Amino acid sequence: MQRLRDVIDGAGLGLRRALIGPLQSRPDAAVDFLEIAPENWIGVGGRLGRQLRELTERHAFACHGLSLSLGGPAPLDQTLLVRIRRFLDAHGIKVYSEHLSWCADDGHLYDLLPIPFTEEAIGHVSERIRRAQDILGRRIAVENASYYAAPGARMGEIEFVTTILERADCDLLLDVNNVYVNSINHGYDADAFIAAMPAERVAYLHVAGHYEKAPDLLVDTHGADVCAEVWALLERTYARLGPLPTLVERDFNLPPLDELLGEVARVRSLQSRHDAPPRVDAVAHRA
Repeated sequence: MQRLRDVIDGAGLGLRRALIGPLQSRPDAAVDFLEIAPENWIGVGGRLGRQLRELTERHAFACHGLSLSLGGPAPLDQTLLVRIRRFLDAHGIKVYSEHLSWCADDGHLYDLLPIPFTEEAIGHVSERIRRAQDILGRRIAVENASYYAAPGARMGEIEFVTTILERADCDLLLDVNNVYVNSINHGYDADAFIAAMPAERVAYLHVAGHYEKAPDLLVDTHGADVCAEVWALLERTYARLGPLPTLVERDFNLPPLDELLGEVARVRSLQSRHDAPPRVDAVAHRA
């Protein structure tokens, strides 16, 4: 299966419907790729469907899922996976990622909930990821999730994440903001977490804003500008992993497009300070 980091590059922006008009009027907008949640677009036709088609023909795209519930107790939604595959194929989108979390049990819970850090959960999630990759016919990346409690944990987050990546033979969408948020909320070293991630499996990066409820409690909102501490952590990530493709996420409190493009430009500026590392032979992947 094709490696995701070889499909997209540069600095990207999460596409929200409110941004479609501004982006259409700015064909020269300095953005290397866009990202959408496929669940929000599957089956959408009419004017919006045509507008999306125009954008996918003009820009590289990635899809970031919201509702597959990889860690959930309910059976894997294979019908949804088939619909996602058809959507990806129809728009020529090769990059698909999901959250390392769960969000459904006999109905959607409309939240991304933490998976217990246990050996049993590793086996459960790894098998579901492998099955998802088989149905989708492509590698996927899983995102390290923000979380506010770790119920039933029998190991650390690093061991949990890295073991799933190996057993599922999938890639990692490394969310730098989530690393920072979790490091404050759970008292660990953000740089040590990033250093422990297998570099050959990191497909691309996310950065976003969050809300500071208290000095020791940050809430991952995607509703604010990227803060100075996350920008600094992103640059240190580039120093360690190279200038990987990086997406700016903003889900609400959307500022004008030019302000968002300013953050995209800042990503590109940080990337320009770091050379790509020499290619390393990846671990053996399934054909």
